[in-house]
Amino acid sequence: MTLLSIRDLTVHHGQLRAVDGLSLDIEQGEVLAIIGANGAGKSTLLRALAGLNPPTSGSIHLGGRDITRLPAHRRVSAGIALVPEGRRLFRSLTVEENLLTGAYRKRPGNWTLAGVYELFPWMADRRGQNAAQLSGGEQQAVAIGRALLSNPDLLLIDELSLGLAPVIVRRIYEVLPGIVAAGATALIVEQDVSQAMRIADRVHCLLEGRSVLAGRPGTLTAEQVEHAYFGIGAPEGPEAPGVTGATEGPGVADEPREGLN
Repeated sequence: MTLLSIRDLTVHHGQLRAVDGLSLDIEQGEVLAIIGANGAGKSTLLRALAGLNPPTSGSIHLGGRDITRLPAHRRVSAGIALVPEGRRLFRSLTVEENLLTGAYRKRPGNWTLAGVYELFPWMADRRGQNAAQLSGGEQQAVAIGRALLSNPDLLLIDELSLGLAPVIVRRIYEVLPGIVAAGATALIVEQDVSQAMRIADRVHCLLEGRSVLAGRPGTLTAEQVEHAYFGIGAPEGPEAPGVTGATEGPGVADEPREGLN
């Protein structure tokens, strides 16, 4: 069943066309990764889906419902939750207080505070700690937990691995199958291509706001992904066959800290 359908979506930042006539579908229970270099339009796409960047043209349908012009606050109730780039926690609030902000427009569903603590066991012992005292990886986990407490049908995660050490990124990705098994569909923006290829059911590579390569990780070659990512030559079609591996996208690492399990 198709959960999200995007048709000919164009989004501008002023005079800049950040997303250019993009079309894609996401099936319910799927993990779709959007890859691409800085400036490819990945974050703009997620912000448009969350209702933060109004589209210039095109359409967005969620579960068959046209949400193209639906305001951001109503998209949460419709079933979309965004984990924004940079986490955007309330630094003066505790871990638990930050989590509970996600339940403000909570929908019926499986996710509860206890469920988030089960997903990230370290949080229960540190629920009263100020969010400003957490490491980057811990803040990312809290941001994911906050989004889950709205019980979304579609979970949008922007730049999941940005600024995090590889070991922390792996720990966060390890919980993703449990999130999907609980009923969420995931759309992840990721610069680390190797991580995206490991966890996604399908990938789309964006270049200058357009999808220049799409397919299942096992059907794309490393050369196709590299060419699409960096805009070298012309990859073989948007549904090109055939990947045995992937190139590493740019990444920034910080020092891992104890706590993220």
